[in-house]
Amino acid sequence: MIFRQLFDFKTWTYTYLIASQKGGEALIIDPVLDRVERYMQLFEELDIKLVKALDTHVHADHITGLGALRDRTQCVTVMSDKSKVDVVSMRVADGDMIDIEGISIKTLFTPGHTDDSVCFLWEDKLFSGDTLFIRGTGRTDFQHGDPGDQYDSIFNKLLTLPDETLVYPGHDYKGDSVSTIAEERAYNPRLQVSSRDEYIDLMNNLHLDNPKMMDVAVPANLSIGLSQDEIEEMGWSVSPADAGELLGNNNRILVDLRDSNERASHGVIAGSIHAPYADLKANVKTGGMLHELARSSGKELVFYCAYGERSAMAVRAAHDAGIDSAKHLKGGVDAWRSAGQALEAAT
Repeated sequence: MIFRQLFDFKTWTYTYLIASQKGGEALIIDPVLDRVERYMQLFEELDIKLVKALDTHVHADHITGLGALRDRTQCVTVMSDKSKVDVVSMRVADGDMIDIEGISIKTLFTPGHTDDSVCFLWEDKLFSGDTLFIRGTGRTDFQHGDPGDQYDSIFNKLLTLPDETLVYPGHDYKGDSVSTIAEERAYNPRLQVSSRDEYIDLMNNLHLDNPKMMDVAVPANLSIGLSQDEIEEMGWSVSPADAGELLGNNNRILVDLRDSNERASHGVIAGSIHAPYADLKANVKTGGMLHELARSSGKELVFYCAYGERSAMAVRAAHDAGIDSAKHLKGGVDAWRSAGQALEAAT
């Protein structure tokens, strides 16, 4: 098992890197843009492949590394389904599992610091983002924060975890690196309140200055997406409005790039085949499953995912591999559903 806690001294941010084994898949939590080169070096040194990059919320104190890591590694970017970030490859809700090879992480929806805040639970480790700090809690006075919601998230969700659960925060300003649920319940000064109203009053009277990078970081972090308009200009897009043509055209093969959990939760387009995005490189190269399927059938491959970002990257990779007829469904399943098109249960 590979687990690294990394620190950005400029913004006091903790980033977490997890992989099940050398040579395997990895994920990263709350990466910082200025540290991307260091992450890339680590991936090489540890012989791991980054496949998913997670943010606990829209950050106001640093610019996220999600976009840069996606561009460098073609990883899947993951955030809350309540996030207003322009394009994220995978959006997760409370209870959703995020899987990579040998690792399964549970999403806990914990609004309060922001309205899109989540924490991630892996075995006995809680990655608490800016919801719960070591001897502190995240502020609630901007980005649709709400102290009442934060009280509920902490007291009714996080503090119900086993006492020995390790707490790995998104920041620390005192030099601490890890705590436990039992410690925070007993010694966190902001949690020594007798009621929800007392906590709300406490948080509403902190009178803190705005983060130094807030005016730069928030707009930058809301716009990390891949523009699908460029793909459309190249003639490689299919619109959800063309649903009838997609479903009734025997000359097309719909390829679902999403994880099994996403398919089970949200349904699939009828008649599509499953080829997970994590396997894309192997599938589109000469001799790969999708390359041979396109060659032998003479049919056009149409990739789709949740929001169109993975499929946009996939169609580029397919064309680079010589699959010249490949296209993608612009906007993914989200746009498909918004256009009133049907989905069926995954089998």
